[in-house]
Amino acid sequence: MRDGLHARLRAATAPQHEGLERDLDWRARVATLAGYRALLARLHGFHAAYEPAIAQALADEAFLASRRRLPRLKADLRHLGLPEGELAALPHAEPIHLPNPAAATGALYVLEGSTLGGQVIGRHIGALHGLTGDGLAYYRAHGPATGAMWAAFRARLALFEGDPVGEAALTEAAVATFAAMRDWLCAEAAARAA
Repeated sequence: MRDGLHARLRAATAPQHEGLERDLDWRARVATLAGYRALLARLHGFHAAYEPAIAQALADEAFLASRRRLPRLKADLRHLGLPEGELAALPHAEPIHLPNPAAATGALYVLEGSTLGGQVIGRHIGALHGLTGDGLAYYRAHGPATGAMWAAFRARLALFEGDPVGEAALTEAAVATFAAMRDWLCAEAAARAA
């Protein structure tokens, strides 16, 4: 029996996912509050480019609304002392175009999947810096509902099961999103190293 779409998608994106995790070195980046804030600022720039593109191509705000994390990033950055003017001036990743709901679902796979590991990262950051709810909204994401939200997302993936064209678009977008996230989040560290 063939693996399900989720298993195929996970396998297809594994090299990019592993590269992102390796190069991000999140533990080192969040070791100081300044480093944590800088990471949130980069995440803000990525979500600012991707969330609107996903919303436009997905055209399902009822499904997407509770998955938007840009407001959480803004709340965390404000809590950590970033002034409004600087928040508004943060750089954004290049705008992207997602041509259809399948591609939007592939991009959302990357963003939504990060809520799972984000639970562990959020606990680490909270313990390290004495943060509870405020300052951890992005990483807390769906909180106790994270498992249910992921299950609902996986059910959405199943809509493309048996649709080779949709699956190809979804997979291509997920791979590209992982690569773009790695490039965006790790660009400053790579520039400093060079």
